[in-house]
Amino acid sequence: MEITSTEAQNNFGRYLKLAWFEDVIITKNGKKTVVIKRYVEPGESSSIIAEKAEPYIWDKEKITYEDFLKLSEASENRYEYIDGEVYLLASPSYDHQSIIMEIVNIMYNYFKGKPCRPLTSPFDVTLVIDEKKNVVQPDIIVICDTENINERGRYTGTPTLVLEVLSESTQKKDMLKKLSLYLHAGIKEYWIINPLRKEIYLYSFENQDIKEYRVYQGAETAQSPFFEGLAVPLGQLFA
Repeated sequence: MEITSTEAQNNFGRYLKLAWFEDVIITKNGKKTVVIKRYVEPGESSSIIAEKAEPYIWDKEKITYEDFLKLSEASENRYEYIDGEVYLLASPSYDHQSIIMEIVNIMYNYFKGKPCRPLTSPFDVTLVIDEKKNVVQPDIIVICDTENINERGRYTGTPTLVLEVLSESTQKKDMLKKLSLYLHAGIKEYWIINPLRKEIYLYSFENQDIKEYRVYQGAETAQSPFFEGLAVPLGQLFA
């Protein structure tokens, strides 16, 4: 990210913390002059990776929601913000995108002419839990409250359905941290696609509790409990 020398002087502590996640370039009179960057110990990797080859890069240092906005708005990278922790989203794989396209095609045809809309990442969703803001970019969301899209095109509501495609290194976050987040945020359905096992895990929530949990595999067809008739054949998805 780039900031002016005046901004750096007025908020040095903030940008010192943000330099953990991304280099902060300071400009003076329109010219780049100084870089604040994270110090790397000898033998330490320069990337902030919590687990081996994890495509979600994060740091245990928590930051405020306001600082997260500063980071994300000034950066070309894509970030998520959960419980004060920052996650850098890596580029998805071919298999990941292929699965997304299959599901989007099914959902587009199902929701055509209906009031709800399916949307794909990158698209920020802000969820508030106990007055704390979290920002995520699920692979697919279905929103039925389009009135909560503001004049800047930002969505401020709660999706009815959220879908995530797992990778080997994001299982823990998607199946634990995000499961809890979506449950408490008032989302109705959470679909988890597991390409490695060729399975779909479908959760339906009610009153901040798990109402139903189903595992679909083999030649089965995943059926939405909330949207009658919305179905995803696993044979088509993992062909």
